[in-house]
Amino acid sequence: MPSKIRPIIMCGGAGTRLWPTSRNSLPKQFAMLLGERSTFQDTVLRLRHKLFERPIILTNHTHRVLAEKQLAEINASADIVLEPERRDSGPAILAGCMVAASQDSASQHADTPVLVVASDHVVTDPAAFRNAVANGLPAARARRLVTFGITARHACTEYGWIEPGVVLEGEARRVERFAEKPDGHRAAEYLLKGWLWNSGNFLFGAQTLIEEYRSFEPATVKAVEAALANGRDEDGAFALALADFVKAEKRSIDFAVMERTERAAVIATSCGWSDVGNWDALWALSDHDGSGNARRGNVELFDAHNCLVSTDGPMTSVLGVEDLIIVASRDAVLVADRSRAAEVKQIVELLRSKGCSQAETHSSVHYAWGSYQIVDSGEGFQVKRLIVSPQGHLSLQKHRFRSEHWVVVRGTATVTIDETIGRFGRSEHIFIPLGAIHQLENRGIEPLELISVQNGSYLGEDDVIRVDAVQHWV
Repeated sequence: MPSKIRPIIMCGGAGTRLWPTSRNSLPKQFAMLLGERSTFQDTVLRLRHKLFERPIILTNHTHRVLAEKQLAEINASADIVLEPERRDSGPAILAGCMVAASQDSASQHADTPVLVVASDHVVTDPAAFRNAVANGLPAARARRLVTFGITARHACTEYGWIEPGVVLEGEARRVERFAEKPDGHRAAEYLLKGWLWNSGNFLFGAQTLIEEYRSFEPATVKAVEAALANGRDEDGAFALALADFVKAEKRSIDFAVMERTERAAVIATSCGWSDVGNWDALWALSDHDGSGNARRGNVELFDAHNCLVSTDGPMTSVLGVEDLIIVASRDAVLVADRSRAAEVKQIVELLRSKGCSQAETHSSVHYAWGSYQIVDSGEGFQVKRLIVSPQGHLSLQKHRFRSEHWVVVRGTATVTIDETIGRFGRSEHIFIPLGAIHQLENRGIEPLELISVQNGSYLGEDDVIRVDAVQHWV
């Protein structure tokens, strides 16, 4: 087995229990929940160490641009594999292992060690985590499927648990049993017996995992092999073939392999791990004031106790409350009892059933060229704030139902309107008539910002007739 480990970073989840900050268009792994970096970025940086090779990022077409932008922000690179459809963690991890095995140049028959980690977890002691990974290598080299169990601090009902057994290789112990999220009484029993929280992170040989998966679900292995064989390069990322990938059984790696195999082993660790599964978990991880409050953004608190208050836009003032979660985004507000934080997912499901766009998307939308934010809208008009990245450009396009007025706020805009090309600086105005073929470019080295006022009978994003198609939508 080669000496260095290939990380596989999973970042295809939606994180609905952290709504409204986390939504499908910007899930929690890409949100700035605890500081200036996302948990995805912290995960990548945690693995920037001599133990590890270049990571493989498993994501989807929707989140690709977010992953690439956030990698660039921390000066990191990775191999990106795109899932055409969510089939749970089993097929995704299987695909990652196949990619790792195929890229290992050390030996045609090498069992490349891979570390599978979630991108939306917090680890406050990265050195302890890396030490646990190193301690798991002897078991992985012995063809064990190693998972990482967190030394339990309390009788948690939000995590799965692992019963450790006899000592195997090094510090690894046999997994006697996996248990799903228990009730309070059973969780207390597990705590007394020294069971571990299931972190959902794994270490094993890529070929070992593939072979073990094949022994349980050969049809899924065949489907993923075909998805790789028939996949294609998409501007530097590898896209699995949809027609083949959808034939893979939709199943988590736990149910597909880990709970069936005789090879399961566990390494215990105390590394400050949390899956940040809901707002109460985020409150526990945050810094608190003298009254137990955690705050982020423009927040004022008066006689408030043990609250989490976060805002991405409006100034938020709180008076005379306790044990509340208050989260204000630009287009949605959540107020909830901290003890019921796990139920936020039900609110999202209700909003989806009512067709509320806020259940899925933010007012800010990201593209390969930059982003836009809806500032205001009403009958017959919509106001957007556009930011175009240096060297970024929108597609050459036209609209059937709307005209647009642009005003440059900063930077220099290069604008094509039909047969003419012009350059416009700060405070200059550009009018785009209905039906005109046009394109916006930023040929500079600084971001371009402008305000767009759209007028027309229909203002939907599908009123775009592209003359070329160069963008990836998020």
